[in-house]
Amino acid sequence: MNRCGLLTAQKNPVPLKSVEVELQVKDHVATVISTLNYQNKEDKPIEALFVFPLPGDAAVCHFSADIGQTHIVAELKEKQQAREEYDDALSSGQQAFLLEESEQSPDIFSLSVGSLPPGESASIMLQYVIELAVEADGALRFCLPAVLNPRYQPQGSEGPGVPVSSVPASEIPYSLSFSARVSSPRPVSKVESSCSLEPLQYLNTDHTEAAVKLAAGHKFDRDVELLIYYKDAHQPSAVVEAGQDSAKPGTLMGDPVVMVSLYPEFPESVMSKRASCGEFVFLVDRSGSMQCPTNNWNQQETRISSARDTLLLLLKSLPMGCYFNIYGFGSRYDHIFPKSVEYSEKSMEEALKKVEVMQADLGGTEILQPLQHIYSQPCISNQPRQLFVFTDGEVGNTKEVLDLVRKNAGSHRCFSFGIGEGASSALINGLAQEGRGHAQFITGSDRMQAKVMQSLKFALQPVVKDISVTWDLPKGVSATVLSPPITTIFQGQRSLVYAQLSGKSSQTDCSVTVNYTLGDHPYESKQQFNLNPAKDTGLTVHRLAARILIRSLESEERENRGKSNEDMKRKVVELSVQSGVSSHHTAFIAVNKDNGDAVQGPLVRRNVPTPGLFHCLPMMAMCSPVGHHMMAMRCAPAGRPMRVMCSAPVGSPMMAMCSAPVDLMMDKRCDFGAAVPEQPRRDPLLQLVSLQKASGCWLLDAALASVLGKTSEEVEKSKPAEVSSEVWATILALIWLHGFKMDAKDEWELLAVKAASWVQAQNAPCVKECVDAANALLGYKVQKDALGL
Repeated sequence: MNRCGLLTAQKNPVPLKSVEVELQVKDHVATVISTLNYQNKEDKPIEALFVFPLPGDAAVCHFSADIGQTHIVAELKEKQQAREEYDDALSSGQQAFLLEESEQSPDIFSLSVGSLPPGESASIMLQYVIELAVEADGALRFCLPAVLNPRYQPQGSEGPGVPVSSVPASEIPYSLSFSARVSSPRPVSKVESSCSLEPLQYLNTDHTEAAVKLAAGHKFDRDVELLIYYKDAHQPSAVVEAGQDSAKPGTLMGDPVVMVSLYPEFPESVMSKRASCGEFVFLVDRSGSMQCPTNNWNQQETRISSARDTLLLLLKSLPMGCYFNIYGFGSRYDHIFPKSVEYSEKSMEEALKKVEVMQADLGGTEILQPLQHIYSQPCISNQPRQLFVFTDGEVGNTKEVLDLVRKNAGSHRCFSFGIGEGASSALINGLAQEGRGHAQFITGSDRMQAKVMQSLKFALQPVVKDISVTWDLPKGVSATVLSPPITTIFQGQRSLVYAQLSGKSSQTDCSVTVNYTLGDHPYESKQQFNLNPAKDTGLTVHRLAARILIRSLESEERENRGKSNEDMKRKVVELSVQSGVSSHHTAFIAVNKDNGDAVQGPLVRRNVPTPGLFHCLPMMAMCSPVGHHMMAMRCAPAGRPMRVMCSAPVGSPMMAMCSAPVDLMMDKRCDFGAAVPEQPRRDPLLQLVSLQKASGCWLLDAALASVLGKTSEEVEKSKPAEVSSEVWATILALIWLHGFKMDAKDEWELLAVKAASWVQAQNAPCVKECVDAANALLGYKVQKDALGL
């Protein structure tokens, strides 16, 4: 049969024609309006199912449909009731639309478009609001998830898996248009993206409003990420939003709500004192999908190779006297040491030898068990536990994982890293939020090493203690804090506080103060505001506050599973319906009750695909003893069998390519040989770093001379006579880093500080002469003070 129109890889027509996204950013809050345009080009009525990603902390607050001249605004209802109404509508020939959050992960939604007659078109609009994360360089990060990789569902995990229909990005049969409008009290300096953008357009003379569009022809091979930079550093602010006129006073939607943004700044004298202790646990995803390229520009650099390079930098940057361990996880997990060991030259070298041969060879993505094992290990006295989690985020049991981290939040901090396109924002952000740490996403051309080292700096910052929030309000006005207590503060990072304001007063001046202890000294961060509500915010602040309350209630419900479950569910449903923000227990339902003719005939189900990352993953296999035999291998979670004909002599290696997405599962009955050896590392920075000792020094040898581009004789001959070879070698390495690799300073800054501290501890003579001699040898002009000496 010849088909026309949009087709999937299975030659089934796709009723979704285009997706239009409009982003409105006001300071650090974004409103996203997505319009999905459907058209049924078949000769029979259809039902379309579209499973797609959204940011995990988005507050979905509007859903509507346009069919011809009819506009239908969906209602939020208890999920099972909404499903029954949807099914009843389809059974009676009516058109219906259902939008619901995944049972397993709050960053996946499913949209059902039912009873679309032949030739009929429909436009579906959904809207959500979200806070934009602050990057280490001050940028505000917005990410429109476009890639949805199938999530690995571990055996025995609760609930059904997420039904994802993924195809290679090149086969996506619908288009995406994206436009953004940014407004702020401060000028917009620039907007960057991992995708091609049209030039930034300023909408006024002071550059406080700007617009930008995604260039035509988006390939769906990456998420759409925007980095928004304002001219001045972020400033503390407070926004008071009036309650809804139709809502009852005393309720969340009836009272004003204030959103306070604080950016605590720590004194330099305190910040320079980095921690010299701690237990650092690195948990690295070694599932099959980690063999995928880190980005689409460099197919040679895989996620697992980037993880190896990053672990090298981390291990060289750790302070002497700390403890550490490294875990790898997939369908099973392993660890380098039975328990965390003290950091020394011996333990560092032992760990590095195992890191160098680390492969993406552990199957699926089961993160729960290794976390349980880590938390079962007793904490080490006076060594605060810092957990670093590296994963591409293709996990199906997100809520179980986050519940476990929350239960253990008092004993550690968790720093999470989402690697590659399609990493689950619910998992990555959730790990950091529940673990009182910091989240980073490594996408596009980002270097994993720089972002991870930034988080290590956060981990080494002095711990902020005794955090409290106090309110100074007029008499008759009270504040009920809606957001979770602030449990951690990092230099330059935003802390958000939401509160419901009750009562009235003729006075309007207020303030909120965050008090905390840092380095045994008390500090405070204070923000003044008044009770006059802001204009043109709609109900954005209320909806963000409602989302926080809903997530908190859902977490409490899971913790108290089996105890007053129905009562907790009722509270979630009431708050969700009252605020208009979706939840785990509610869904948006819209039914076209227009008096038109009922849709006739059985519905044909059409799944609308999302782009997934499909890569050819090499596998090494050994030929069967039978010779000229066929072996079956299976790729998960797609479960597609792949048959490989072997015609080589018995026992010789055979290469097979897997084109199914994500994690590779090897059949244990087959005899698989070692992984294909990779090319030796060529990056001179990493070569230099690999030569550094745990103490921070370098040795004067041929390997160091080679990295510096000199012969051993040249290096030896230039050494001042009074200085030891180790001090001379270390100063040479520091000069080379500052002179040749300043563009990668974020990656080597911590290990350079350790090296400079080592030099100072030697009380070496003639350090300035050493620096001058090293500059002369290497052709640089780096000042002694710049080296920290």
